[in-house]
Amino acid sequence: MRIYKTRSIAADACKNGRVTVNGVQLKPSRTFKIGDRFSVRKGPITYSYRVLQLSENRLSAKLVPEYMQDITAPDQLELLELARLAGKTGRDRGTGRPTKKDRRDIETFMSDNYLDDFDWEDEGI
Repeated sequence: MRIYKTRSIAADACKNGRVTVNGVQLKPSRTFKIGDRFSVRKGPITYSYRVLQLSENRLSAKLVPEYMQDITAPDQLELLELARLAGKTGRDRGTGRPTKKDRRDIETFMSDNYLDDFDWEDEGI
């Protein structure tokens, strides 16, 4: 149902205990029934789904909501959002390691006396 990109990745996840059905770890050959609840652990987040219908063939992405319902807990979705925000901080990807000047600028910015040099009276504060 398009949770994993390939069947071999899904089978490895089952073997490593990352997929559970109704709270029980499962083997890759396990068949589902309508109404089963299964959880998939990807990194720090555990996604939960409920089976609505069964299909014999691979589905297009548009049809997936008709066959399974996402019932992931809000606290898990919050973890996902925090991870997404944490990834946006720092340097841009592909810019390489910080130079000496970059490192000095970062250390100056992170120091406690960074705002001591700021002229507050000129800003009207």
